[in-house]
Amino acid sequence: MLKNAQTVQPAHTQPVVSTSSVVGQVSSVLAVIVLLILACGWLAKRLGFAPKAVSGQALKVSASVQVGRQERVVIVDTADARLVLGVTAQQITHLHSLPPLPPEASLPVSAAPQDFRQLFQNLVKRPGKPQ
Repeated sequence: MLKNAQTVQPAHTQPVVSTSSVVGQVSSVLAVIVLLILACGWLAKRLGFAPKAVSGQALKVSASVQVGRQERVVIVDTADARLVLGVTAQQITHLHSLPPLPPEASLPVSAAPQDFRQLFQNLVKRPGKPQ
């Protein structure tokens, strides 16, 4: 046969991958993840899932009622008073002042909480209700 005819086998070489393309892919994926986290945080804040904290203030909204499309009546607890405020998109109006709530330490605490059966029996046996 022919001595010059040899079968040429392809060499198994690794594909050439530059480090800049790998770094570019990793950084673009990380940027997308960071943007996704920021978008989720913005959405949670926008929809009201994030806690509304007043930093450095002793204010607490204890009750809130919507009375119109953009109007609310809120009760705000401060250190020395409870304020009833009317809140609209343009302004906040002081409606009434209430005395502050007594501290929880002065309220009587029952020795043991009642179970459901006792609470239900007390509800059924209310005075003034026909048996």
